Amino acid sequence: MTEQAAPEGANAAGPDGAAGILRPVRGRLLLSLALVAVSAAAGVVPLVGIVELARALLPGGSGSAGHAWAVVWVIVVSLAVRLAALLAAAWVSHAADLDLGMSVRRQLVGHLGRVPLGWFTDRNSGLVKKAVEDDVAALHQLVAHAVLEVTAAVCGPVIAIAYLFAVDWRMTLITLAPLLAAAGAYAWAMRGATAKFVEYDASMAALGSAGVEFINGIAVIKAFGGTVRAHRRYATAADRFADYYRGWMLHSARGMLAMELAMAPVTTLLVVLIGAVGLASTGSLAPVNAVPFVVLGLGLTAPLLTVGASAQAMREATQAAQRIATLLREPVLSEPPAGGPRPAGGRVEFRDVCFAYGDTEVLHKVSAVLEPGTVTALVGPSGSGKSTLARLLPRFADVCAGSVTIGGVDIRQLPAARLYEQVSFVFQDVSLLRTTVRDNIRLAHPNADDEAVRAAAAAAQIADRIEELPDGYDTMLGQGTSLSGGEAQRVAIARALLADTPILVLDEATAAADPESESRVQQALSTLVAGRTLLVIAHRLSTVTGADQILVLDGGRIAERGRHPDLLAAGGLYARLWAADQRATVTDLAGEAR
Repeated sequence: MTEQAAPEGANAAGPDGAAGILRPVRGRLLLSLALVAVSAAAGVVPLVGIVELARALLPGGSGSAGHAWAVVWVIVVSLAVRLAALLAAAWVSHAADLDLGMSVRRQLVGHLGRVPLGWFTDRNSGLVKKAVEDDVAALHQLVAHAVLEVTAAVCGPVIAIAYLFAVDWRMTLITLAPLLAAAGAYAWAMRGATAKFVEYDASMAALGSAGVEFINGIAVIKAFGGTVRAHRRYATAADRFADYYRGWMLHSARGMLAMELAMAPVTTLLVVLIGAVGLASTGSLAPVNAVPFVVLGLGLTAPLLTVGASAQAMREATQAAQRIATLLREPVLSEPPAGGPRPAGGRVEFRDVCFAYGDTEVLHKVSAVLEPGTVTALVGPSGSGKSTLARLLPRFADVCAGSVTIGGVDIRQLPAARLYEQVSFVFQDVSLLRTTVRDNIRLAHPNADDEAVRAAAAAAQIADRIEELPDGYDTMLGQGTSLSGGEAQRVAIARALLADTPILVLDEATAAADPESESRVQQALSTLVAGRTLLVIAHRLSTVTGADQILVLDGGRIAERGRHPDLLAAGGLYARLWAADQRATVTDLAGEAR
């Protein structure tokens, strides 16, 4: 028994959340943060300048006209520095964001190109699209905006508070009183927020699922008179979300209201004036020294409100980074070095193959030989392991134990390019690209000429249908023109024919075909036997009666093997499956006759 080599990267730690994702641009991000801090400091200078002008120009002030003009020029320079620093920070952060987006997308595409192909069979394209497009786009808010906004919102008030302490510590504490009250109110409003956010995400997911289920299944729902019941399920999910959200808002409403009132500029102004009048009346504060607290105190609250506005964006971007990091930690298949052994012929052998999904083993020591120029059919009850076994041959995943060899070479020793020179396949659910019919057929052989494309289409029994399309082989699929399931299946077969590999895997090749299309698919398949090794999964046993070898799987093991007549005569599982298949065929024919 040959143990599976550990997949490369299976145990390697991927990026650790947002910190790991941002590592490539960390230096530029720190530079942009430094520039924002400079900008924030420069933004405080004009306010301090106003105070100094008041000291110079108000009655009782200690300044002079020359001092006032010097202050004016300092204000002008500080505004220029602020603008320059802001522009530089924006340029650096957006450049870093562009590079990060390109880098992460390349990492994702490169990584997804190395994960087992079977990974994609369990996940729809929406997951990949969300990671490559939506989640990467969410990082833009984090890198180019939110972090910088929060830095600016914190640095400005900190510098202003330091200056105010230098003027008068008592008035500074009085000025900060509304902010401290607002912080307490916010903490009260956000009590239990961590659990609430988790519940919010779950409620949104449930509502989205109910909506998608209702919309996608509307035709079936209406056909079977279940509209009211299905709508009730969606309405129930919406009501549950509304009740939850209303409760959350009521839970935090009083605290948020108190915070808003405390941070209102009029509140700060009132507190500062009361404190200044009180201290001035005792002679412990010169009236002119109240000006800094009126000017700078009113500017403390607005930047801090930005922190709250950016918090949700940062939370969403951080979650996006976590999802990207999780995807980049998906185990990948090992890629052997180029120049390794080459298969000697198209003989395929499964040797004591075992395979498991997680801790559940679904194939148990399966052994079989597929000789060149023969057709091997996999049949069996649903869940018996047919598709799993077939997908091990093109290496959609690696075996847990045992080996799969082509021409005497373990497929784990074959680079992907060399493996797919040997094996092509047709999926059960055919996916055609949004491009021309010609490019769909020559996907595996981009340089194929028109003659080769037409020959493959003719062999796949789809040439006549293509000629009927508006622009023939130049027809763009997915833009007003589509093919039926059986037609798409034959395009996929033409694609595999053009690849001209010695081994072909057909996974439920006639699953989407109507009877006429199935007949034409079978005609196409009949041209493939000579010189090729075929592995076919069929749910209609009548389509594989001529197979050279039929493997009957049951519970992940080969229960029977042989040709159709011999298996029927044995009276085992295959015979029972055949009887059931014939009854289903008779029922279908009776239905068509009516």
